[in-house]
Amino acid sequence: MKVGFIGLGRMGMPMSRNLLQAGFYLTVHNRSRPKVDDLVRHGAHLASNPREVTQASDLVLACLPDVPTVEEVFLGENGVIEASSPGQVLVDLSTVGPQTSRRIAREAQAKGAAFLDAPVSGGVERAAQASLTIMAGGDEDAFQKALPILQALGDTIRHVGPSGSGSVVKLVNQLLVGVHTLAASEALVLGAKAGADPRLLLEILRSSWGASFMLSRNGPVILDGTYDDARGPLRLLLKDSSLVADMAREACVPLYAGSQALKMFQRAADMGLAELDLSAMALVLEQDAGIRVSEET
Repeated sequence: MKVGFIGLGRMGMPMSRNLLQAGFYLTVHNRSRPKVDDLVRHGAHLASNPREVTQASDLVLACLPDVPTVEEVFLGENGVIEASSPGQVLVDLSTVGPQTSRRIAREAQAKGAAFLDAPVSGGVERAAQASLTIMAGGDEDAFQKALPILQALGDTIRHVGPSGSGSVVKLVNQLLVGVHTLAASEALVLGAKAGADPRLLLEILRSSWGASFMLSRNGPVILDGTYDDARGPLRLLLKDSSLVADMAREACVPLYAGSQALKMFQRAADMGLAELDLSAMALVLEQDAGIRVSEET
């Protein structure tokens, strides 16, 4: 099967490498050329726009940073939908709202193509390891056609329902990521300010009922103050938290913890922390508390 990939960012680049390593015929496009050239040197084929990727591929994947870019790539001039043909499968690995996914699915269906909203979770590390979690919404037959390709990218792959369902599940995950990031930061700042040894505190919390993946991920960064290593930039979680809030409003579900997390991530971005790792949320709380956890370790 000929595969196309659009968007060679922090996640898209390692995913594309894994597709090449799995032996797929791969056509790629990215706004900046150096990453494309790197993949071409390893066997990928160059396309100058999303249209060319789509015309060269049986299945098209895209991993893009935000809703406007997703809409431009799929729905814009020289975009994926415009160039699609009956029988093609189009897959969006990006994090967007369910309404965006359903709109693209309708446009794809009108062209006789199938669309899957299949956002991923696991970060850059698991993208490189081909061990992502992938949650796909859309037609079951389209999912089965895409499954061999998705298996080159992840090890937990589920069809979660009709169009938009993948985006719903991903945003629910991001709600927890945001809330748990805020909670973990708050816990470490409080413990340090109240006199606990931060490293011992983290060690105990990680094996207690208060443990969470975000505590284990963010805790060492907060203790070491290494926020410049932005494995997951704070701006992306702010974007996702805003999408969560939009989805909650559409569903008429009040968000209490989620709305507070969104406010705090916005405050962090306003402080100039957007390009740092998402664990830099702790810097906001440290400023308010008058303490630096990394200096207490």
